[in-house]
Amino acid sequence: MDTNNKIHVLDLHFLDTPTAIGSFLIESSEGPVLIETGPETTFEHLKQAVENKGFSWKNIHNVLLTHIHFDHAGAAWKLAQNGAKIHVHPIGLPHLQNPEKLWNSAKMIYKEDMERLWGAMQPIDEKLLIPADDGDILNIGNLEFKVHYTPGHAIHHNAYQLENVIFSGDVAGVRIHGGIPVPPCPPPDIDLYAWKNSIEKLRKLNPEVIYLTHFGPIEDVAYHLNALEDNLNDWAAWMKPHYDAGNSVEEITPKFMEYTKQQQRQAGASEEHIDQYEKANPSWMSVTGLLRYWKLKEQGRLQ
Repeated sequence: MDTNNKIHVLDLHFLDTPTAIGSFLIESSEGPVLIETGPETTFEHLKQAVENKGFSWKNIHNVLLTHIHFDHAGAAWKLAQNGAKIHVHPIGLPHLQNPEKLWNSAKMIYKEDMERLWGAMQPIDEKLLIPADDGDILNIGNLEFKVHYTPGHAIHHNAYQLENVIFSGDVAGVRIHGGIPVPPCPPPDIDLYAWKNSIEKLRKLNPEVIYLTHFGPIEDVAYHLNALEDNLNDWAAWMKPHYDAGNSVEEITPKFMEYTKQQQRQAGASEEHIDQYEKANPSWMSVTGLLRYWKLKEQGRLQ
């Protein structure tokens, strides 16, 4: 099977912005398989994108989630209402069955923007939630997906391998239109040691293509993973003296946002390109995530 010819990239036009959040539709003998759903706010875009590829969203019977953050899994319940099985890491599974804690946690970050960004999230029937753990093989029709546990961005994060292709969620970072690879670092699970181990796991798998949820296929895999790891180290190192000084989130955030934008400008990004990155991976969100990382590390709770 020519895998790449069976993979369709779906642009969900999050916040009316192209190439910020994507899903992937893969043809199989049991109907199309969907990897990532995007948030509930982009569900109409998802349905239209599926139809534009010649399929019906109601024929999607299997959904693979890399993790349960709203930009990746927020609309999973809509597909489950139609009977789709939702494959997710066991740690994330209970939060989709009862999303109240997940919703309240995200609400603390996004506050009054919660509904505008992500929409609603409703419980998914336990019978439709299928645990996908490290080393599992998901046989769906004529397709065989291998599950790779890849924590670091989130403790419940999986990547999925189909032949020589990997769907990486957020563990392989964000890269839009050939820009620089950057790490999304929201609270509460950022763990540099685990993340770099996961990057090394991807290297050893030596995929021909990695599909990024933010956004699309990349083929210069070795460069991409090296640059992502460099930027992960760089962002964490930038944050450390601010943590040590006890600076407030309010004080740090505008400085960090300007720092990341300047990195983009030095790489030749236009202001429009930078805005796409900000929609896909808001740099302000990484402030609290990286501060929490340094706090947990200081307390000896992380390596």
